[in-house]
Amino acid sequence: MAKTKTVFFCQNCGYEASKWMGQCPGCREWNTFAEEPKIVNKKLTTGVVRRENAARPRTLLEIEISKEARMTTGMGEFDRVLGGGIVQGSLVLVGGDPGIGKSTLLLQMCRNLAADGRNVLYVSGEESPQQIRMRAQRMGDFSGNLKILCETNLADIREAITGEHPDIVIIDSIQTMYHEEVTSAPGSVSQVRESTGILMQIAKGMNISIFVVGHVTKEGVVAGPRVLEHMVDTVLYCEGDRYAAYRVLRSAKNRFGSTNEIGVFEMRAEGLVEVPNPSEYMLEGKPEGASGSIVACTMEGTRPVLLEVQALVCKSNLAFPRRTAAGTDLNRVNLLMAVLEKRAGLRLSSCDAYVNIAGGIRMSEPALDLGIVLAIASSLKEQPIDEKTIAFGEVGLSGEVRSVSMAEQRVREAKRLGFTSVILPEVCKRQLEKKGQMEGISLIGVRSVRDAISGIL
Repeated sequence: MAKTKTVFFCQNCGYEASKWMGQCPGCREWNTFAEEPKIVNKKLTTGVVRRENAARPRTLLEIEISKEARMTTGMGEFDRVLGGGIVQGSLVLVGGDPGIGKSTLLLQMCRNLAADGRNVLYVSGEESPQQIRMRAQRMGDFSGNLKILCETNLADIREAITGEHPDIVIIDSIQTMYHEEVTSAPGSVSQVRESTGILMQIAKGMNISIFVVGHVTKEGVVAGPRVLEHMVDTVLYCEGDRYAAYRVLRSAKNRFGSTNEIGVFEMRAEGLVEVPNPSEYMLEGKPEGASGSIVACTMEGTRPVLLEVQALVCKSNLAFPRRTAAGTDLNRVNLLMAVLEKRAGLRLSSCDAYVNIAGGIRMSEPALDLGIVLAIASSLKEQPIDEKTIAFGEVGLSGEVRSVSMAEQRVREAKRLGFTSVILPEVCKRQLEKKGQMEGISLIGVRSVRDAISGIL
């Protein structure tokens, strides 16, 4: 018989200890240890036992890749984030805030795959079959071999997967699953780690693609041990304000593609609808002739995204002026304001400043710096910037405007959407002029924030 003992697990990184500690030695976080029972099996024999069916090493060239290594989901934005489609035998973790659209997105994917002739099994531990059917009716007609299983016992789920042998399995959610041999409650560190390990064995052993839904904490990371994200092949986060229309599917880890790609969706009554050209949607409703507004260009993977940067600067009556940033890093905004005051001579220390990225999408690429700087200067001086002008470039602490990658793709996107001038680093301008392919749009190269402000405002 297996014996049980009590151990302590770090809820952040999964570090195991025999006693409680205030600070985790693994991740250095405080007060993250939780006491849970652990099963200890009998010690195995030390003799070497050779099994007939044991796996044998193979050279890399001996491993064959099937022509149908990826399956398309029927949603171009989803395929883009996955790296071109679903890899067979992969384990994908999908996280996000409650009500953001995780289950809706996966149910739409199941509908497309089932209509394409795939066998799909949707396992739910949170909803009844009737509730899933009601949610599916909003999305339209369902056809094909899509089966629903409402179960939380992993032994029964494994038996159902073995019997049905589907192409795709959805587990909604991992925090509701439990293994009978682990005595702790569902959602605990032990249960989540054991359940993920079993699902990984099923995915790799039976060559079945499994999507796992994970709850998130108030900090926005997947609940449970950090080792959960290390075990899976791909980690996707569904982001956005639940009260706004747009949702962003972002890849935080991907063994089969880029980790910088995003997919943009719009939440409607019938579900999530793809937004193939986010730039046009992000620029809808842009004010005309208003100060403190400029269009900036950021890269998400291989996709240039044009968005509006808004700034509002006004005199403050407080001892400590208020600074707020929505859609970008507040610390970065404070740094750029200090650069403006030191290098460009703008008096901002006694002003309240509010910076907003319109559209509800959060961006953090350094190329957004120049757009934020010009928006703040425009609001302070009450001088609007030309509506057909965009800006991109990284700003350093000395006030210099540094080069950014993929300048040609950014300029082409601006030209395609009808913009007539681009403010960019001088280094990028020289590189583009050598290629001689930027006709029809004016390139304004700047070396410092002082040059950018004096040349535009």
